[in-house]
This record gives sequence, structure tokens and C-alpha cells, in this order.
Amino acid sequence: MLFSVIASASATCNVIVITDPSGEDPNGAAAGSMSFANNMFQSSFIMSKNDGYAVLSGGEGNSTERNYAIIDALGAMQHGSSPAAAAALAGGFEGIRLLIGGPSMGAAIGGSFNAYLVVVDDAGTIRVTHHEGGVVQLPQGSKGAIIHLRNSEGNPKSGTADRVRRETAVNIGKMIRDGYPATYIVGKAMEEVARDSGEKYGGGAVNLVSLISTGDMFVPKEVNTTGYPMDENYSKACLNCGWATGYPDAENYNVCPICNHELEVRSATDVLIDEITISKDAVSVSVYGSEKAGLSDITREVVKASVKKYGYNASSIAGSINKGINNGLIVGVDYVEPSDLNVKPDVRAVGVYYNPLPNGRTSPAWNLPINSIVLTILGSIQTAIGFVLIVLVVFRTRLLKSFRDRVS
Repeated sequence: MLFSVIASASATCNVIVITDPSGEDPNGAAAGSMSFANNMFQSSFIMSKNDGYAVLSGGEGNSTERNYAIIDALGAMQHGSSPAAAAALAGGFEGIRLLIGGPSMGAAIGGSFNAYLVVVDDAGTIRVTHHEGGVVQLPQGSKGAIIHLRNSEGNPKSGTADRVRRETAVNIGKMIRDGYPATYIVGKAMEEVARDSGEKYGGGAVNLVSLISTGDMFVPKEVNTTGYPMDENYSKACLNCGWATGYPDAENYNVCPICNHELEVRSATDVLIDEITISKDAVSVSVYGSEKAGLSDITREVVKASVKKYGYNASSIAGSINKGINNGLIVGVDYVEPSDLNVKPDVRAVGVYYNPLPNGRTSPAWNLPINSIVLTILGSIQTAIGFVLIVLVVFRTRLLKSFRDRVS
């Protein structure tokens, strides 16, 4: 299934940036892909979490050939090949391109490509050189980048790729020289390419040191459609409670409907940068147990807001999530306990493990002082009025007992 998805995806913009070849900076190497074409799924670039490198694929050749090239390159990397040797394998497949790299091994592009190599030395001198075809590498231990860009058929901005490729490469070099982290540079490069060349649909990006990615945030929701336009706004978010909504729905809100606080407008590339950048204020959130659309995004915002207010406290984070479930912000899952969370303050990461609600329910059952089995039985034998009366009797009994306890 992985490679059948890859077969229908062909990136037109591939970029790898390395700002810290030692691998010590958690944001020192990153990669990204996008295209004007359909089907830019996450699997159009592959990240090895064991060895910290990415294989980015593309080209105008046959998709089956591209699959074979990827498999050969992955096999070569598994057996200790350099990025240059592995990328060179793309040359054996007509029209195929591979861009491979990681923080401690450098990067290389091979096969059919039109790319710029950016190298920045310790004195801050920037060298930007143009290359077409063959194999080109960013040497191991070097700061720099490789960016490939071409225009897709049907792109209304066709003919801009040569200029945008060159200008973006120069700007990448300047940002490396000025000390920006690779994760920031990849996001800004994708923003420039999306805006100026029209090759704008995600895709996404990966942090090759901290081994996190944008996942399915920008990829197409359905097969044979485009991903999210990276030159547009992505969402509005409340920094107070974590409520968020994506565009176009976000256009209907000026303040948070939950707590009435002002909303922050977030562009697609700003969200991308935040997602893959490790910082003192950042938190990587992973969601498990449910594939419900939008659940990961809204959980991510709620957890980030909770961490900002209360720190990496499992009870506080669980409380914030459950509050979101109560007010309808999070739907389709049951309440969580602190034990359902995997909180790792040292790497600023939180895993949330949900249990989906059965029978298509959107919210958990009320926490009434009646067993849920009793409610089910009563519901089948009582009228609506009788049911309400029974509930009121139970509450009345509880209230009377509470009153007596206070006065006695």
C-alpha cells in the first residue's frame, strides 16, 4: 500500500537544509516536499528514524520506475552507502530523481533534476551553483542545502521555476549564514516557492534530527486531490484554551467561541515550522487510537495551550482534554485519564491515547449517579417523562442526604 500511494505522487519541489552537520542542534537538519500536482501524500518522502535521513522522490518518469529507484536507494542506505552513491541509483531509471540526506552524512541529488547546491563556509561565504542531471552532493560536514524545483503541467505560474529556484537558493544561503535553524529555513523556502512558483500543495516537512514530521497536516484528504495550499492561512487558534479551527471555517470567527479570547491567525508555513521545530515553548503531540478527521489537529492545540499554562503535568493535560470533550471542542472519543498520556518533558513530547466512542456517538455519556446499564434498561421501558422523574428522584435523594450530613 505504501508504494501504491507513492506511485501516484510526484513532488516538484524537494529541499534539504543542513545548518548543523554535527547533529547536536535539535533543529539542525530538515527536509520538505510539495507540488502543484495531486496526491502529495506523506509517503512521497520517506524518513528513516533509525538512521536520521530522508529520501525524497520525484521526476517525470514512470511511477513504477520511481518505486524501484526508491527501493534500491533504501537498500543501499541500509547497507552503508553514502547519500551520493544511493542518489546516483536514480540515474538508472529514466526521468527519476532522488534527493537523500541527513545531518551527519550530508546530502545528494541524483538522476533527472534541475537544482541548486548551496554551501556556506564557516566564514559566512555563500556559494550557490546550478546543476542539471547526474549526481551533486553537499559534502559531509558542510552547512548548506539542495533545492530542486520545476513547474507542473497545468500550473498557471508555469515558466517561473528557473527564477524562483535561483532566488530561493540564494535566500536559503543567507538564512544559513545568519544562523537560522534548518526547520525555519525549510518552512520559509517552501513559503517562497509556493507563493512565487505555484508549486504549492503539501506535502509537508520533517525534522531529521529530532525525527518529527508534519504527518498528515497538509497532505490531500482524498486520493486524486491536491494537498493544502502552503501559501495560504491554515487556521485560527486560541492561545488561552486551545480551541482552533481551520480555514475556510476560521473565516467565521473573530474571537474564541469557548473563552472569548482573541484568536491568532496562523499561516500554513508558520504552522509547518512550529510543528517540526523544537523550542522551549514547543511541544510535539502525537494522537493514537482514532482516525477521526480533525482530531489530531485540535488535540494538538489543546495540549499546547495546556502545557503553556500548566507545564508538562499529565493531570492538567488530561483535564484540559476532558474540558475540550465537555464543551464539544473534541468529539468522538471518551474521556482520558493521566495514564492515557505519555508525557516526556525532556524531549517536549506528549502522546495521547484515545478510546473511540461506540455506535458513532460524538460525546461520552453523562456522568449521572445511575449506572449506564440501568439507563439502557429504563430507556426501553419508560416514557420520556417517567425517565426524567426517576432521574430527579435520584438527584433529590442525593441532595437530601447531602443536606442532612451538613446539619447533623
